[in-house]
Amino acid sequence: MSTKKTFEIGLYSFAELTPDPHTGKKISPAQRLQNLLAEIELADQVGLDVFALGEHHRPEYISSAPAVILAAAAARTQNIRLSSAVSVLSSDDPVRVFQDFASLDLISQGRAEIMAGRGSFIESFPLFGYDLKDYNTLFSEKLDLLLNIRESERVSWSGKHRPALADLGVYPRPFQEQIPVWIAVGGTPESVMRAARLGLPLAIAIIGGIPEKFAPLVALYRRAALEAGHDPASLSVSINSHGLIADQRQQAIDEAFPVFKQTMDKIGLERGWPPMSRQQFEASCTLHGANFIGNPDDVIEKILLQYEWFQHDRFLLQLSVGTMPHENVLHAIELLGTKVAPVVRQEIARRKS
Repeated sequence: MSTKKTFEIGLYSFAELTPDPHTGKKISPAQRLQNLLAEIELADQVGLDVFALGEHHRPEYISSAPAVILAAAAARTQNIRLSSAVSVLSSDDPVRVFQDFASLDLISQGRAEIMAGRGSFIESFPLFGYDLKDYNTLFSEKLDLLLNIRESERVSWSGKHRPALADLGVYPRPFQEQIPVWIAVGGTPESVMRAARLGLPLAIAIIGGIPEKFAPLVALYRRAALEAGHDPASLSVSINSHGLIADQRQQAIDEAFPVFKQTMDKIGLERGWPPMSRQQFEASCTLHGANFIGNPDDVIEKILLQYEWFQHDRFLLQLSVGTMPHENVLHAIELLGTKVAPVVRQEIARRKS
């Protein structure tokens, strides 16, 4: 990998609005968004590099329009990059996605990114009038249009699922010469190959299982990029995972378990997974497990171990898989920015030198 890259550490959120697992109570949507903006502001203050926000159309999440929320965050921050995680491109209009994020880029003076993906839920397809049988072709076609718009102010384009464009201009243009577009994947080789062929940076969500098993996908990405004529050293890889940081390891596990279990059991009920046991959860918090849950030293050790496997350029942590007390999230952000990030950046820079 290029020695010029600085390892980036950041956060992502789905702006969850689930009941407190202990009391059953929910805060208001307005309060949740105020909490979220405070979290992004703190992430900027403690020197984190990225904050990414998911797009969902379900009652337990309130980020259905990430660019709007990120624009509010842009006005309260100075340096942190602001990204979607992900923009569900299959069920959206690439013209509007580009316009939204170009506007965000202007407001933030060059800090916007788009993380494009097919999405982990399917509610947006019937909501916006798309057929799930077109799941794959919708994404491919709309990604092609988005990249065409990013490349040229005036666009001529035609496809199957959207009306054609005949030498039409798309405005506004962003502050940056080009808004970074990442491809976010959950682990399918086909999605990895698409990112490689297009020469786009890759974000891999590792939210379960054995993380080391994703190393062949990263190797496939770099090999396929080279075969497609792209320099692998110029292409970034991000690892995105769940976690929680507290002063003490056991404290983090105890605080996270009921929240993770509530969220994962609900999704599992929809998808046919068994309920999460405490034993399974604690196994996921070990060094070789998927979750980054523990004290700062635990998280440092796991990031550096995964760096040996992936040689990645960015790590994003989702602290709030479900409703976590706001003060706990703020403290975790502070620990990530002040205790974890400086050590990880310094050690990776040393290994690259």
